[in-house]
Amino acid sequence: MDRNLYLLCFAMFVLVMTSLIHGLKFLRQRNYLLGFEWLIVTFSASNFLLFALGGVQFSYGISYFCDAFSRGFGIPVVALAGLMSVTHRYKPSILMDVVFFAGAIAGTIVLLSIDALAQPRPYFYVVMWSVFSVYLAWFAWKLLSAGEGWHAFGVFMVLLTAQAIACIYDFHTIPGDDEQHLIFFSLACLTWSFMCVELYYAYCALDRAEKDAGSLAPMPALR
Repeated sequence: MDRNLYLLCFAMFVLVMTSLIHGLKFLRQRNYLLGFEWLIVTFSASNFLLFALGGVQFSYGISYFCDAFSRGFGIPVVALAGLMSVTHRYKPSILMDVVFFAGAIAGTIVLLSIDALAQPRPYFYVVMWSVFSVYLAWFAWKLLSAGEGWHAFGVFMVLLTAQAIACIYDFHTIPGDDEQHLIFFSLACLTWSFMCVELYYAYCALDRAEKDAGSLAPMPALR
């Protein structure tokens, strides 16, 4: 087995574990948007790992669909709405959670099934991820304002690294990478692993800070 393939398998295993663990943690906090999106990343990475190790074409098809889902709608729309729980106190109902995922699945099917969208599709991914990056900048600012400087820095690093992956994905090749782009996909998996971990702990930090600020708010004067 090629050394770069070993690296890719390791990076995918890390992504499977980090997205699974923190997806379940989000579910325990009743944030179903982030929890299930992280588990979709787990499912995608698991299937890609099966393809890399055994050449299972069916697994590649599943991973390809899930990857398009997460890049086009799952992270930029679903995960963003989930993070708004701590930045804007947005608490969608279970019905709205279902609507978010159903709309994202429908959008992905349209994106992949219409031939006329094949050429603009890579640009769509970059635009959608750029929207998410703008939101992450706001998220980092909220953390900094709440006194969570380290997590603000962590979210900013997520912004930079994930945006770089999004821009390189369909447009550039890393020098020395082979035609299968094993080095790039290894870096992409590790970047998304970092995103899954950091966004969970940043979410928890901002949630605690907001609750602490609420508990320290002065009581209204009695008349």
